[in-house]
Amino acid sequence: METTKEKADQNIHKEIVNNLQDLLEKNYDAEKGFTKAMKDAKNQNLKRFLQRQASQRNRFATELDQQIRNLNEKPKESGSLTGDLHRTWIDIKSSVAGNTDEAILEECIRGEKASWKEYESKLQNQNFPSTIFEVLKNQATEIHNTLNQVKTLEDLADVE
Repeated sequence: METTKEKADQNIHKEIVNNLQDLLEKNYDAEKGFTKAMKDAKNQNLKRFLQRQASQRNRFATELDQQIRNLNEKPKESGSLTGDLHRTWIDIKSSVAGNTDEAILEECIRGEKASWKEYESKLQNQNFPSTIFEVLKNQATEIHNTLNQVKTLEDLADVE
């Protein structure tokens, strides 16, 4: 029979793993989204930026995968149905909007804002072990920096 403490520890463990799995899935989705946007973009600076973002999200996914394995759990291996649906929606919206770099950037900004808010929410509402907290905090900071960078790229899209 499990003690109350053992049960509580298992619940905490499960909660941490579920939060990491959620973020892992979101990073798979973001990587696919940035890769697709890169293929659709016309501006070379924008293409390079989107490529860096896809690589960053791949690195985030690798880091999260490792944290999940460190907790003796099996990481998810792909993104979400929601992410697939969102990319389909972007395809439809892009074809209507003429698939402009500006439209691509607007979607990137929207996606990055949502990612940053999700990281911030998980960091505030969960009591992660310090090593996991540091990984998530660093990723959230990079996403926030990207948001600031994207705003300057919007000016680039207007130029070309």
